[in-house]
Amino acid sequence: MKTGLGAAVMAAVSMAPAAASADVTQAPIAGTRLDVTARGDVLRVPDIAIISAGVTTNAVDAASAMRDNAGRMNRVLAALKKAGVADKDITTSSINLSPQYRYVENQPPVIVGYQASNQVTVRFRDIAKSGSILDVLVKEGSNQISGPTLTIDKPEAAQDEARVAAIKAARARASLYATALGMKVVRVVSITESEGYSGGPMPVMAMRSMDSAAKTEIMPGEQSVSVNVSVVFELQ
Repeated sequence: MKTGLGAAVMAAVSMAPAAASADVTQAPIAGTRLDVTARGDVLRVPDIAIISAGVTTNAVDAASAMRDNAGRMNRVLAALKKAGVADKDITTSSINLSPQYRYVENQPPVIVGYQASNQVTVRFRDIAKSGSILDVLVKEGSNQISGPTLTIDKPEAAQDEARVAAIKAARARASLYATALGMKVVRVVSITESEGYSGGPMPVMAMRSMDSAAKTEIMPGEQSVSVNVSVVFELQ
């Protein structure tokens, strides 16, 4: 776990007295108003991988396309459950059936078959195992896989650390300006917060060699959980 303070901190100083924000029930600022925007960042390794997996089949008639698709999808779902993926972490995202046409110039299109597809969204709570599970899915008939989207399951603790880092950064910059002006920080007038993931390098699915067989490996990297604060200080 790494913690860092956001480097980009902006400040604006107005030497004339200014009134406090309308939504803050505090006495008007008697000294100098200082507005500081600061950011706190905390790095975390993602612990959830979300992947879309599915089966697409073709047949000469609609019933056969759906039947073949259902059979292969059932094998995919059984493989997921056998690998330890809970039912709550498997969600059907789409089922489609569409005709396939042959086009000939100056003639109306002719239906030559049907294509059926079934997609599920899978949440892997053990990222280290997700690559090997994907290999099993392909073996069992999945021919459409996309992702992963990596995320943090419970980011609240990291967000709180980022809040503390952002406030420390804002206070440090306010003290710096106050010292440069020959003044001191009297109080905090207001605090406004915005938060969100800053993200990191895009996750990748890599191939590694083991026992002469190539296997899929997901490399989670790190994500930045960030909080931005806008703080109004009073200087005297």
